[in-house]
Amino acid sequence: MDLKDIKAIIDLMKKNSIAEFELEKQEFKIRLKRGNLGGSVTYEDAPVVQQFASPAPVAALSAPTLAPAAAASLPGDSEIKSPMIGTFYRTPSPEAAPYVDVGSEVGPDTVVCIIEAMKVMNEIKAEMRGVVTAVVAESSKPVEFGQPLFKIRPL
Repeated sequence: MDLKDIKAIIDLMKKNSIAEFELEKQEFKIRLKRGNLGGSVTYEDAPVVQQFASPAPVAALSAPTLAPAAAASLPGDSEIKSPMIGTFYRTPSPEAAPYVDVGSEVGPDTVVCIIEAMKVMNEIKAEMRGVVTAVVAESSKPVEFGQPLFKIRPL
């Protein structure tokens, strides 16, 4: 993939208000993520490009349906929202434990779930420091862009 193709993808992302794009082929992997999706364009609106020489293999997931965990969330709690449309999975594989549960402490780089979009498994990170107070989305079910996935009490 050359720079001209990457620029074309970036233009499509801007025109269609797409926040994140990921493509994986045999010899490389590219992930584009836009910053500010508001009405004004700033320097933060430039996408971040990551290209890797040899991607790690991604296994297909078909996790069993798990009911969202109920917890007493407080008004000051923040939400981790879905950055894309796809299928929400709480576990890395059907027989594995969930990435996080209610009461789990998370940091900005903590993977909290996977969203499958177009046969690509996208790891979703907390991007904040806190404690999980509720799991809002249901595993193996579709989620929409901006839909709350978890409630987090900031630390």
